[in-house]
Amino acid sequence: QVQLVESGGRLVQAGGSLRLSCATAGRSSSSYAMGWFRQAPGKEREFVAHISGNGGSTYYADSVKGRFTISRDNAKNTVYLQMNSLKPEDTAVYYCAAERTVLSRLLRPDEYHYWGQGTQVTVSS
Repeated sequence: QVQLVESGGRLVQAGGSLRLSCATAGRSSSSYAMGWFRQAPGKEREFVAHISGNGGSTYYADSVKGRFTISRDNAKNTVYLQMNSLKPEDTAVYYCAAERTVLSRLLRPDEYHYWGQGTQVTVSS
């Protein structure tokens, strides 16, 4: 069992930057592949980024590639999502997710067992 707590979401102007954090508690985070997803009002939850347990593999949605960077510090049991050049269409609740696996490239919500409560990111135009 692992608990996830996101933080860092807030209101930001278009073109600005934010860094989201996801703190894991309960288990060593290096055993878990991690992902970031987002959900805008009236839309399905969508994949944003993924990082393998050892941090060696990362994957991004096309819509954020080149603007967002996922990273992890296993010593701090924390995963980050650095978001640059934010656009109004990035507005959503952002969730981190975890799955105990050595596999990588987990891109679908149903591939993750554990979820955080979400943090709101609002980008104004």
